[in-house]
Amino acid sequence: MQYKGTAPLHPRFLDHVLRVAKDHLPPRSKRRLRAQRSSAARLCPTATCGAVRAEAELRSRLLLLLLPAEPPRVAHSRAWERRRFVTMNLLPLESLCVFLLPQVWLALGMQEILADQETIGKISAAGQLMWCSASVDILFLLDGSYSIGRGSFERSKHFAGKLCDALDIHPGRVRVGMVQFSSAPHLEFSLDSYLTKQEVKERIKRTAFRGGSTETGRALKYILHKGFPGGRNLTVPKILIIISDGKSQGSTAVPAMQVKERGTTVFAVGIKFPRWEELHAVASEPTEQHVLFAGDASDAANGLYSALSSSICSVTTPGCKVESFPCERRTLETEKELAGSYVCWKGSKQQNVMHASLCPFYRLKRVSVKHPSRCFRTVCTDPCDSQPCQNGGTCVPEGLDKYHCLCPVGYGGGTHCAPKLSLECGVDLLFLMDSSAGVTLEGFLRYKAFLKRFLQAVMGRDSPANVGVAQYDTSIRIPIEVGQHKDVFGLMKSIDALNFSGGGTLTGRALRYVAQHGFRRTPVFADVLDDLPRVVVLLTDSKSQDPVAEAAKYARDRDLLLIGVGSSFVRAELAEVTGNPKQTVVYSDPQDLFNRIPELQRRICSVNSPEGCQVQSLDLVFAVDASAGVGLANFLQLRDFVRSSSWQFTINRDVTQIALVAYGSRARTVFALDTYTNNSALLQAINQMPFLGDVASASSALLHIHSDVMTVQKGARPGVSKVVVLLTNGGGMEDAAAPARHLRDNGVMVFVVVIGDAERDTLLRVAGSPSYLVHISSYEDLQRYQDLITERICEEAKSPVNLCKPNPCMNQGVCILKPGSYWCECHGWEGPHCESRVPRGDSPRSPVLPTDSHVQQIPGTFQHFSGAHRHPKRS
Repeated sequence: MQYKGTAPLHPRFLDHVLRVAKDHLPPRSKRRLRAQRSSAARLCPTATCGAVRAEAELRSRLLLLLLPAEPPRVAHSRAWERRRFVTMNLLPLESLCVFLLPQVWLALGMQEILADQETIGKISAAGQLMWCSASVDILFLLDGSYSIGRGSFERSKHFAGKLCDALDIHPGRVRVGMVQFSSAPHLEFSLDSYLTKQEVKERIKRTAFRGGSTETGRALKYILHKGFPGGRNLTVPKILIIISDGKSQGSTAVPAMQVKERGTTVFAVGIKFPRWEELHAVASEPTEQHVLFAGDASDAANGLYSALSSSICSVTTPGCKVESFPCERRTLETEKELAGSYVCWKGSKQQNVMHASLCPFYRLKRVSVKHPSRCFRTVCTDPCDSQPCQNGGTCVPEGLDKYHCLCPVGYGGGTHCAPKLSLECGVDLLFLMDSSAGVTLEGFLRYKAFLKRFLQAVMGRDSPANVGVAQYDTSIRIPIEVGQHKDVFGLMKSIDALNFSGGGTLTGRALRYVAQHGFRRTPVFADVLDDLPRVVVLLTDSKSQDPVAEAAKYARDRDLLLIGVGSSFVRAELAEVTGNPKQTVVYSDPQDLFNRIPELQRRICSVNSPEGCQVQSLDLVFAVDASAGVGLANFLQLRDFVRSSSWQFTINRDVTQIALVAYGSRARTVFALDTYTNNSALLQAINQMPFLGDVASASSALLHIHSDVMTVQKGARPGVSKVVVLLTNGGGMEDAAAPARHLRDNGVMVFVVVIGDAERDTLLRVAGSPSYLVHISSYEDLQRYQDLITERICEEAKSPVNLCKPNPCMNQGVCILKPGSYWCECHGWEGPHCESRVPRGDSPRSPVLPTDSHVQQIPGTFQHFSGAHRHPKRS
């Protein structure tokens, strides 16, 4: 015998073949498989097997898969088995392995309704809403034979359980029972055994696979003889649901006809690879309505309900109707085809003589045979058919008459995705769009879509904002003048007409140009100009090829509010353009750009309402742990946090002053409160903060702040809120509670920000309250808490203050509080804050008081001071 091998196979692969096939074989074949398994090691003792021996072993095992559960008498002949074995060994391995492939992919395609996907979705949705509450007896007849297999039997159980969801199981309404059949029928539970849906479904789950031959006719005779066990009288309709592959080993026509003649409605439900001809013969007429497929439980439930809705389950749902659809059912059949001839050996009448001959070789293949049919299904009116969601919203149905809309960002002000944002702030708004080669055509089109979506979301009929659009690359042009369009429709048409140009990215030149020519003063009346705040929104994703800092400062000096929108790639440049990171809108990916619409709306309207500490007076000190316990890498992250937080404050003598202290075992003032009067100089100084690298002592830092930072001689202003932000990893906090309490007693709020694990009780004693303690898990999360910390600081800045806390009087002078002012009582010193020593021999001199002062002179030297910031007294 000639053998044509392919590739070596390992015994582990053969064992895997056995595991896959064992649940689909009868006990006799399983015993033979176990016997074959024991010889695997002898056949292939080494890691690499010979192709001939490995494939011969696999073929011998696959032979068992093709033997029937109860083979005919000829199968017991040794000659028959040899012929079958020789034939199997002549088959190519590839043609044999078809029997081992997973069968789910074929099962899913055994029935297909020929309709569009939207209709299929409606059928499935309606199937999940089916409900039958009539008085009816339903008996499931489940095929539990070896031709079904354990896996398909479990799917049959799942299907039966899904159908129970559509039944109102109750002793006076729907009753359910089950019979399993194979070689013989077996009553699993009668119709009066379980009286609730949950009990029935739990009992179905516990039903065990029995195995055996497929005796469908015998099971139908059992129904004829026993009837519906536990059922009611003949006035109650009877429904028999047979779930089988339709491959009965006996005749089913006569018993099926007799069951139907007794008035029982029979549904035949195919499972696995059903033989549709037999299922049609078993089912009631019209068969198109009574033959279903269990592969799609929702579709089968719909088909069952559709067939019963006109007679038994007569309750119809408004907006639903039964429709006929063309459908296609398939049967998987095995065909034999001649594949060629191979040399084989034949014996002769002469002893020890063999003759070579050509033997035909047949290949077995599985083919799908189509059966055109009609399927009747219930289709309900979809509440989303009328497309109720506006502005690009997605309608999601909820049942038959309800829905909800998934709205794009910026919409959702109502049921139908109405705009929920609005530019109610009166501004002149100019969008400056980058159309250079650096942003690419795709990026330019994305910005156009974003601009349209933004304006649709925020522009109403009565919006007081005037909008214009400018483009730039190497040149600058303003195709849509500010205020040119008063309606959104005309504005959208003009935006659609914008074209990509390419060229260089000259952002600095564009900023200077729009500052000079981007806004026109239009008269409201004959002698009154429309003097609205002017806002420029820069849309770019490409770094500028010319300097932007000077041009951006030029624009800001002309009272333009600059807002930058771009990806993280240009984050630093956008911050340089706007002068404040809070005025930048940075997105992480193209889709995230559209999620930033509400943020951009807030940024634009903030021009009319300064936020937080922008309008408050504040003396702020950052105390940064620069010890070895923090480490250099983490210290740099703390420094960046201080820098980005300082961006959020307006630095000058009248609004916010910031000081910076770095500490290890000793504290060091990096700069005092009155050192810097603008943001740019202060930010550069923060970058010079040194890393000290020794042991941390928070108490020394707080004492240093009390005695040498929060003092009048170092720039602290009387009548202004004072805050200390302590940034630490929790080290060196043991003795810090007392100096922190001393600061609070003098009107200084201590805000503790701790990163990492630390003793909470100790930190609470330093902060004084949980409201002034923020615990952050890692240094990487610092930036996420920046807005929270800034909000707390700004809230503190709004609180009333005590003009005498901390004591503004130097050299042990005593602060005397008066309504709206204070004065210093000095001993041996003079001046408004007792800052000058009285010369020896001179008597204390009284200060020259203003004419409107109400201070009365008392014994001892005193100085009057009327605070510029008048606040009521804070306890």
